[in-house]
Amino acid sequence: RFLIKGGLAGAAVYVAYDQGLLGSGTEGAEALKKAQETLPPAIQEWTNYLGLELPPTPKFDFSISGSWNKGVHTVMSALSVAPSRACEYTAEGWKYLKDLVK
Repeated sequence: RFLIKGGLAGAAVYVAYDQGLLGSGTEGAEALKKAQETLPPAIQEWTNYLGLELPPTPKFDFSISGSWNKGVHTVMSALSVAPSRACEYTAEGWKYLKDLVK
């Protein structure tokens, strides 16, 4: 059982590497575009072969690179204000402690 699972995991990693998913961002974007063009006809062919009927796939207007860039900007802006916020919070903490001691 362990060997079968390990073999499947290894094969999945190999296929991902072979298709360019583990490469640069442009290679990953090209692989994603290729998968989006290839998968729907292949799935349709299999469903016709098996006699199944699947609901239509939803269309998403979602940009992975836009979301990634927004996340990077959010993290970087938080890191840029972290030192000043740390000073503010430290000053507030000392003030609170002094008020408790009085």
